[in-house]
Amino acid sequence: MAKENIYRKKDEIVARKIADETILVPIRGKLADMQRIFSLNPVADFIWTQLEKETPVEKILSLMIDEFDVEEKKAEEDLLELIDDFLTENLIEKVA
Repeated sequence: MAKENIYRKKDEIVARKIADETILVPIRGKLADMQRIFSLNPVADFIWTQLEKETPVEKILSLMIDEFDVEEKKAEEDLLELIDDFLTENLIEKVA
């Protein structure tokens, strides 16, 4: 996965804040898919927000480093792993 890539959330996924937690819920598709709910921690929520804006992965990485005061290597590993998880769960799609 290249850092120049751009991803976006799929239209079938709705994000809702409940208390201090962000929940992702599929709203269309197979019934089995609609029974899955995903809970995001603060870092994953930050990344999800950037993906909603179709921010390039490289820019998300830079924003993460600034926002969470984390070293670049760790931030990159976490970011790429989460994007891979989102892709595997069919929550996002590649734009460019």
